[in-house]
Amino acid sequence: MTKVKVTNESKSKRINAIMQLCGFYDEAGEFSFRVGLPGKSGVGGGIIAIHPGEYAIAVWSPKLNKKGNSFKGMKFLELFTSKTESSIF
Repeated sequence: MTKVKVTNESKSKRINAIMQLCGFYDEAGEFSFRVGLPGKSGVGGGIIAIHPGEYAIAVWSPKLNKKGNSFKGMKFLELFTSKTESSIF
C-alpha cells in the first residue's frame, strides 16, 4: 500500500523459497500441496502465509497436530486458498 520496499527482490525470493521448503518442519510439503502459499508456523499455534506481491495472512489456533503445526490454522488456510483460488500453484 505504501510502496515502501523493506527488502530487495532477490532477498524476497530467497525468503519465500525458504518458507515454502522449510516453514512447516516435516509438514512443509503437505502445506505446499494443501495451501499453496509460502508460510511459517510457530509452536504457539500461529501461522503466517504470503501470496507474493498480493497479500499476507496470519491465523492462530493453539491446538497443534502431530507434526507441531496448528491443525485449525492449516485447515482454514486450505479452505481459504481453495475458495479464493489463490494458491500459487
